[in-house]
Amino acid sequence: MRDIFIADAHLLDPTDENYRLLLVFLEAQRGQVRNLFLMGDIFEFWVGYRHAVFAPYVPILEALRQMREAGAQIIYVEGNHDFHMGPYFEQTLSCQVLPDGGAFQIDGRRIYIAHGDLVNPQDKGYRLLRRVLRSAPLRWLMALLPPDWTWGIARWASSLSNKSHATKQERWVPRQMLLAHAKERFDEGYSAVVTGHFHAPLHEVKGQGTILALGDWIDQYSYGVYEDGKFWLESYKP
Repeated sequence: MRDIFIADAHLLDPTDENYRLLLVFLEAQRGQVRNLFLMGDIFEFWVGYRHAVFAPYVPILEALRQMREAGAQIIYVEGNHDFHMGPYFEQTLSCQVLPDGGAFQIDGRRIYIAHGDLVNPQDKGYRLLRRVLRSAPLRWLMALLPPDWTWGIARWASSLSNKSHATKQERWVPRQMLLAHAKERFDEGYSAVVTGHFHAPLHEVKGQGTILALGDWIDQYSYGVYEDGKFWLESYKP
């Protein structure tokens, strides 16, 4: 049994190629996966309602349910596009939801998993926005809004976020930030650090441990694998 790590699919419409291929990929993996790590921004937008889900996401939610029934444990690390995962993930899928990432044990190894949006300590504007979006008052407000309203607002906000992300990629080099972040985690005793967010795949083995940045499931269709004591990156090619 292997462990799979996927981040940054930004799913939006079931007719999109990346959405379709993720469904095909998950079907092929069913029954072969011990832990499925969803490392944030799997959805272009998600916030969990008590009695409703967004209609475009019904196919992927069903695929995840089938993965769970086939024996996979699902671990969801919230991203900057999907947070407040809500009852469906926590109750129906019995997910372990990690809002900020954190420690996880695999075969006795202590690994650190995170979406990666907090890797850059200099991005103070985003950190402030993140606290506001995840605050209890805003969560309460979202619960009062009809899902269609929330969906429309989120689509507008996501388009702004995607433009901002491209600008930040030019200003801050992901590899340098990821290496610095990983070193801090290695010094804390972790043997591997796995992140997403930057849409830039990276696999390096240092003296202290393994660094794995997952790339994305938009153009690269890259994902991480852990099996037989080793981490590596693969790219899905149907």
